[in-house]
Amino acid sequence: MNSLCTLTAPKGRPREFDLEEALAAALRVFWRNGYEAASMAELTAEMKITKPSLYAAFGNKEALFHKALDLYEREKLAYMTSALDAPTAKAVAERLLRGALQMQTSTCDPKGCLSIISSVACGVEAEPIKAEVAKRRESSQAALIRRFDEAKAAGEFPEGLESPALARYLFAVMQGLAIQGGSGATCGELNQLVDTCMMVWPTR
Repeated sequence: MNSLCTLTAPKGRPREFDLEEALAAALRVFWRNGYEAASMAELTAEMKITKPSLYAAFGNKEALFHKALDLYEREKLAYMTSALDAPTAKAVAERLLRGALQMQTSTCDPKGCLSIISSVACGVEAEPIKAEVAKRRESSQAALIRRFDEAKAAGEFPEGLESPALARYLFAVMQGLAIQGGSGATCGELNQLVDTCMMVWPTR
């Protein structure tokens, strides 16, 4: 159920807006621009709220980004959690790649990857953001390594292949998919990338 937030505007007039809709709008701005380039003016315009209302409901820009990143993971990256339930390492990889491909070919969302866009920020203000993005990426990678460890124990891996290396390889392909999607690659080109990766995938 959507939640409404009623705040007091500077002149004492009540201001009511939908928190979830406002957060979804902030996510779109961060996703398009990255953390540093997302200005408060653009955020408040897209969210259709005033700056005092934004601070009252979400905290500062950094706190708003954390909430937007939570929403991004919960709604846009849900496929990553469900992919780990696939029966084999190859099936896990295909679900992850197909999920990433679907994100990049959607007509509803910005292209690219919010985490990648924000992790390349270089200003001092962005250091906590880069650290948070890195922490979340490491958590996702650790979960994938554990799943690949199970596959290796089940005899799916060829001799000499290690779970951490395979997880890093898959993340590199997914990041490349997002970068190419964000730089204008066509649907067919991205599909071809996923198909090629699955053809050369090293596990059974």
